[in-house]
Amino acid sequence: MNAMQQLLTEHMAIWTAADTEKKSGRGRASGNAGSVYGIKKLRELILELAVRGKLVPQNVNDEPASELLKRMQVEKSKLVAEGKIKKEKPLAAIGDDEKPFELPHGWEWARLGCFVLSITSGGTPSKSNSHFWNGNIPWASVKDLNVEKYLETTQDFITKEGLVAGSKLANKGDVIICTRMGLGKIAIAAIDVAINQDLKALKVTALLNVDYFINFYSTLKIVGSGMTVAGIRQDELLDYLVPTPPLAEQHRIVAKVDELMALCDQLEAQHSNAAEAHEKLVSHLLGTLSQSQSADDFSANWQRIAAHFDTLFTTEASIDALKQTLLQLAVMGKLVPQEPSDEPASELLKRIQAEKAKLIAEGKLKKEKPLEPITEEETPYETPTGWCWVRLNELLTKIGAGSTPLGGKQVYVNVGIPFLRSQNVWDDGLRLDDVAFITSETHNKMSGTYVKSGDLLFNITGASIGRCAIVPEDFVTGNVSQHVTIIRLTSNEILRFIHLVLISQHVQQTVMDVQVGVSREGLSIGKLGQFIIPIPPLAEQHRIVTKVDAFMSLCDQLKSRIHQANKQQQLIADALVVQAVAA
Repeated sequence: MNAMQQLLTEHMAIWTAADTEKKSGRGRASGNAGSVYGIKKLRELILELAVRGKLVPQNVNDEPASELLKRMQVEKSKLVAEGKIKKEKPLAAIGDDEKPFELPHGWEWARLGCFVLSITSGGTPSKSNSHFWNGNIPWASVKDLNVEKYLETTQDFITKEGLVAGSKLANKGDVIICTRMGLGKIAIAAIDVAINQDLKALKVTALLNVDYFINFYSTLKIVGSGMTVAGIRQDELLDYLVPTPPLAEQHRIVAKVDELMALCDQLEAQHSNAAEAHEKLVSHLLGTLSQSQSADDFSANWQRIAAHFDTLFTTEASIDALKQTLLQLAVMGKLVPQEPSDEPASELLKRIQAEKAKLIAEGKLKKEKPLEPITEEETPYETPTGWCWVRLNELLTKIGAGSTPLGGKQVYVNVGIPFLRSQNVWDDGLRLDDVAFITSETHNKMSGTYVKSGDLLFNITGASIGRCAIVPEDFVTGNVSQHVTIIRLTSNEILRFIHLVLISQHVQQTVMDVQVGVSREGLSIGKLGQFIIPIPPLAEQHRIVTKVDAFMSLCDQLKSRIHQANKQQQLIADALVVQAVAA
């Protein structure tokens, strides 16, 4: 077993445990297992060791790289003399201060331009000319690279006219790289393919193993320049230093890299299968929990799950799934027991209606059109005795979206009145680290979008649609954008419970079902106000909120523990990489 395989096997738990989860657009963990940080770092380490000469042993019988470089120069001179390639500008000599690390015996530093016979730059035919597009010539852009090692197909195709008018053809075997809009992306052309202006096709000498070139290029940290789009000039690209081994060693390196990358593939597959099995188990058990018929039934099912908490809820995704299950049980009346002595919700609703009538009589609230009665078909589940279904509008004195001030971002100031946008609204509260500000004058012109403490803010457009936050007591004043709706309750006694309902699966699924918009999700205020809301007795609402708070606190503690453990595993993985490179 060589040193690399020993490093891999001895620290297997680190490579596979240092996990990072992907996030969905709503800011919650998605259902998949996410990328494995440790294996990603392991792949980077394999390539780094490969180009430093630390992955396979050197062989003293190999022809040194200095001879290989001489033969490359002879090859280029011959091709220039035959008129097959252009004579290139001489590359700058390599100074000792440029060399980033020491090479093994028999290796040489060379500039990338030494290995390139010619470069083809691409282009894009006019998009407005239909005769240029949807032909049979594959046309590659940045999105087609870093999908597979070999570029075998493209998402777009052009015609012969399009090729003549605006693009260039790269040949099979060329190395395709991005020089802007995706620096570092690379692939080998497995077909003749047209390329766009963000790509270049490099014909690399056959005296260099093209797979070694790909492996080396993948280790580069290419930094572009430019005001709008970062890019790299051709002369800058050709100046990069390539640690060049003897040709025989290049072949051995490539074979070892392929072998170790296959092991990484196996690790990822095992991790993915284990994560998928874990997700199915959690989903099944939470399904059992969600089928609880009463608070007593929930308590019994919860005890069964609690006995295996440490093995079940080991990812942020599983904890988020648990949170949603608990919220749904809460709004179905299955989280806490009912008390026959509680005043029924119907009495609470009478008081809310009386308060609204009083505000209307005083001219503080407009009289609204009668709401449609709730039919039995509309209610998604049966509620306990003492509960009622109501339309959201019945509970409100205000529901309305904000607006963006004239001039948009140009009217934002460094200090002033908070202007809340959808990115500030999260289920666990307002996040004001990147809040925008407007002047008092602008604020006064937008009196219809004033926000005050106790309001509920609900996102009605975009990827964060459905997120909902309570405006805290210490919030003085502010405004909201047109992507956020202000929901103001007649009675703040029910504020916490209504918030739970709005972030529960019951309402979130309704949001998904009724939203409109092809390119951007959207929910009308009219439809939001018609949502049907379950209302328990007020005393039971308080018990539910208390219970949910306790469960959410437990979930947050679990998340924090997982986050800290992952961070620690990532630090260990990083340290192992540094140690291996330095060894």
